[in-house]
Amino acid sequence: MEEKELTLEKEYLAKVNLLIRDKLSEMGSKMFANQEKIKEFQEYMWNSKADLDPQEMASVMVATDLEWFFLDQKRKYFNKLYRTQDKPYFGRIDFFEELDNTLHEIYIGITHLQDDDDRHYIHDWRSPICSLFYDYELGLCEYIAPEGYIKGELRKKRQYQIKNTELIHVFDNDMNINDELLQQVLATDSNDKMKNIVNTIQKEQNSIIRDVTKKVLIVQGIAGSGKTSVALHRIAFLLYKLEKLSSKHVLVFSPNQIFTEYISNVLPELGEENTMQTTFRSFLKSHINEYKEIESFTGFISRYYRYTENNPELVKYKQSDIIVHELNNYLEAFVKNLKFIHDFKEGHFYYSADELNHLFHGRYNKFTAKERLDAMATKFSENNYGGRVFKTKTYLKLLKASLNNPLDYKKIYQEFYNSEFCSFNIKTSDLEKLNGKMISYEDASLFVYLKGMLEGFEVNTSLREIVIDEAQDYTLLQYLIINKIFKKAHFTILGDINQTINPYYKYNSLQDLNNIFKDSRYLELTKTYRSSPEIINYSNQILNLNLVSAIRQDNDTPIIYRKEDLNLKYLLQEDIKYLKSKYQSLAIITKDDLEADRLFEMLKDTSEINLVNELTEGFNKDLIIIPAYMAKGLEFDSVIIYNRPGTKYQDNEKYLLYVAITRAQHELIVYN
Repeated sequence: MEEKELTLEKEYLAKVNLLIRDKLSEMGSKMFANQEKIKEFQEYMWNSKADLDPQEMASVMVATDLEWFFLDQKRKYFNKLYRTQDKPYFGRIDFFEELDNTLHEIYIGITHLQDDDDRHYIHDWRSPICSLFYDYELGLCEYIAPEGYIKGELRKKRQYQIKNTELIHVFDNDMNINDELLQQVLATDSNDKMKNIVNTIQKEQNSIIRDVTKKVLIVQGIAGSGKTSVALHRIAFLLYKLEKLSSKHVLVFSPNQIFTEYISNVLPELGEENTMQTTFRSFLKSHINEYKEIESFTGFISRYYRYTENNPELVKYKQSDIIVHELNNYLEAFVKNLKFIHDFKEGHFYYSADELNHLFHGRYNKFTAKERLDAMATKFSENNYGGRVFKTKTYLKLLKASLNNPLDYKKIYQEFYNSEFCSFNIKTSDLEKLNGKMISYEDASLFVYLKGMLEGFEVNTSLREIVIDEAQDYTLLQYLIINKIFKKAHFTILGDINQTINPYYKYNSLQDLNNIFKDSRYLELTKTYRSSPEIINYSNQILNLNLVSAIRQDNDTPIIYRKEDLNLKYLLQEDIKYLKSKYQSLAIITKDDLEADRLFEMLKDTSEINLVNELTEGFNKDLIIIPAYMAKGLEFDSVIIYNRPGTKYQDNEKYLLYVAITRAQHELIVYN
């Protein structure tokens, strides 16, 4: 870049820095004054409420709420501006627009910035015109604006590295996937928390982030393709794009608490508040009160990989699609056979069993069993007490007592396995487990489904966007439950069928989810940004893959293979010392949690090392021991994969090994 142009860039940055400082100062003062004014007004309202009639009170309350809304919007923008003041923008495009025959210089940052004359100094990366930065090389281009397609020519693409308000590096590029800034980012050591990728979003990722054409977006992405980052940036985009959508309307299903903690920085870095997050186990727990505890997904998985599961064929049956069909048939027959066997009497009001059965199986037959009883109880109360419903609970209790089955869900679920509809010959000992205080993970989903089919699913209309990560580890039944509860919501579902760690359930393709979710679109992410070519080639051999495209340009670093000798502790310590001399983060990944516990006991007195298990909430990634099924979604500069001699990964554990290998970014050591 010529010195003159570089000077202009520095002058522009100085102008932006000054404008941001002035904005922050002005907004801070105004917000404080407005907040004090609203507080004073609320105190006045409280003291004067006796003198105001209800209409005046309601009018004033609406005005106050509106004031609070605008104040909150200003607060959010203030926080975004404050967060980005040290590096206010990262890119620029020069776009010549055909329609107005004008060249627009567009600087791109996390949030927008304009002066009092409405001149835009920085555009929000989510604005329509900024999609050109991610989607096009120099030349003819177009973007979709509210008024339609805007055509023109992209004449310049420029990227910046700004630190502490100083211009460190500036260069023009032509959107090559191996561009300089991307390689610099990939070469950086990984941190305890996931970072935003807003300055290096690639075209295929951007198409997913900005897609609003369908109600459901299903994404198959290979290991290291940035699925989770894309999901989080998509949330940020939707919060910008969709009217009245806020973080409280978004729910993220994540695999475990470790993962939730790992991704907790991304949305705040993008200037948005974190959304609600849950695991599927926690979600199930909110719909089950018949059991005190529900087994975690990690506990469910570890039973298999520890070889402590006594009846894997039964678990496989409970995880299958076949059982859903059989359970539906059982429940249909169950409701058909429900009948009132006693007459119904309350005070001087009387209904015969025949009348009750006529209502239950006739008038209200389009409802679930519980909904039919509720409707009948409400109707009886209204009819008998002048339209009032205060007797509904009494009638409901009496109706249940008149039935031939008391609707005990635990009992109904157990009876399914002894019914003609169940194709699995279950042992008495396995059936008796359902009487305990804890329900297994595989039973919990079936139990919630059974309850929902008999009493109706608790439909949630407040959540508008649902994100499901690690989609391959959910069964079709679990998606069926989610879809029935969040009927109005839109979904972003991301996963990789090659990273399936559920040994009982495997998709041929995530396109199978089209059977559950209508109005859906299926997309693929085929490039990996995480691992070196050597690590990618090794992981390909495990699953016989050849479609993976590695982007990282590391220097040749071969994979090191070790056979355990008599002095394992010394050997591991030397490898830890070697890898820690080169990289910031290192994970020792074991096949199961028992092996992780054993290694931790061996190494805990010689290194600053952390053990990660399902009880862990936060951790330092510098040096950890973690079982493979807990490491999903995480990445580390270097990885040691360890299992004891004689316990090598079997063919049915190859996907677990694939997950372990693909956690490594730069270097990998494999034991045994």
